[in-house]
Amino acid sequence: MTATVAVIDTTLPRRWTPLRAHPVQLAYATSPHRFNVVPAGRRSGKTERAKRKLIRRALRLELIAHDQTPRFFAAAPTRDQAKRIYWADLKAMTKQFWMGSPSETELTIRLVTGSEISVVGLDKPERIEGSPWDGGILDEYANMKAKAWGENVRPALSDRNGWCDLIGVPEGRNHYYETFTKAQAEMLERGPESEWGAYTWKSADILPAKEIAAAKRDLDPLTYDQEYEASFVNFVGRVYYQFTDANKARLRDRYNPSQPLIVCLDFNVAPGVAAIAQELPFPNGLIGTAVIGEVWIENNSNTPAVCRKILSDWRDHEAGVQVYGDATGGARGTAKVEGSDWDLARKVLTGGDSAQGLKGFGDRVSFYVPNSNPAERARVNAMNSRTCSIDGTIRMMVDPSTAPHVVRDLEGVRTLDGGSGEIDKKIDPKLTHISDALGYYVNYRFPVSGGNRMSISDYSIG
Repeated sequence: MTATVAVIDTTLPRRWTPLRAHPVQLAYATSPHRFNVVPAGRRSGKTERAKRKLIRRALRLELIAHDQTPRFFAAAPTRDQAKRIYWADLKAMTKQFWMGSPSETELTIRLVTGSEISVVGLDKPERIEGSPWDGGILDEYANMKAKAWGENVRPALSDRNGWCDLIGVPEGRNHYYETFTKAQAEMLERGPESEWGAYTWKSADILPAKEIAAAKRDLDPLTYDQEYEASFVNFVGRVYYQFTDANKARLRDRYNPSQPLIVCLDFNVAPGVAAIAQELPFPNGLIGTAVIGEVWIENNSNTPAVCRKILSDWRDHEAGVQVYGDATGGARGTAKVEGSDWDLARKVLTGGDSAQGLKGFGDRVSFYVPNSNPAERARVNAMNSRTCSIDGTIRMMVDPSTAPHVVRDLEGVRTLDGGSGEIDKKIDPKLTHISDALGYYVNYRFPVSGGNRMSISDYSIG
């Protein structure tokens, strides 16, 4: 290393606006521990604190004990997510220290100190392997693969005694919970000498009271505790625990042919399903998600059959049709022979089926197809919060006479026994499919937080 560069905060770019003083955040920012586990409330500043720590470490060469290029990473569960969270901000926060222009292809910033900061997606955890790292951030750690830390990230830090911060919002009692409890225990036992540190704080410590009140209006109690209180909630029993008789009503009479029709698909063959909904006025005066119909083909179904049934039932719909659904296309779908399930759905819903005299919706139909599905817990949280919030506000209702299998799913889907809140897909093979379909739409349109929502670039719309 040829030079030591000391950087003080007053030289940093204007993007480094002052942060609210918070004792636990400050303790985390100055932590003596090599690995820090930071479950904190949504929008409470954990990622901002982590970004600043990362950049400071990359600018302080006196902290580097070797003469190779210092390398740091900011990682999230997918590359698109990591780029959305970090890339623009890291460039803005380091611009006056660039060595040349950042690589938009490699998502790497090279600094005048000789350090490199890279933005990485861990949907394939082996991407972190190869060259050694001096330190980094694992953001939304709860949504990463459980073995990514031990099998991929931790070994990549060994050569340089690298550090790492594992941050994010809890996601049930999964590997994040286990890592946090381990860090807490070691920090209590060894104090400053502990390799692991544990820090947590609530959103209410940072966000305005009005924002917290708004969150309580939007979220169900367990989801609020997880997202804003940073609680490792133990989700057991019914998956859609907020759905009650209050969410059932005669809704088919409220159908409005001049409003968009929402089609929710989950590609399956036994049964073949779709949920049909509209955003309509509710008796409480709010606009809510009204499930007004469904498709349920018990056995030997396929994607064209489901779509033909949709055309048959809703052929007279006047306004646009919006189609949402499963990114994977279904494990047993017709896709293996005739093209992807989405290709088949487009073909039938736009063009129809002349053999059966069915005319398609033509250019009135739009498809919202994600590159990947949202995390299961994010989808479930969006469904429960839409169903009924902390203050009792209902924003989703189902007509039990026209969508009986949607009701059956919402009342019958259970969590996996002994799991950490995961849906049990085996307890009844007829369950989960139609509620999954509805959940893809609800999570896209009404996610628990902006952080969970996919950007428009993550979707193929046509």
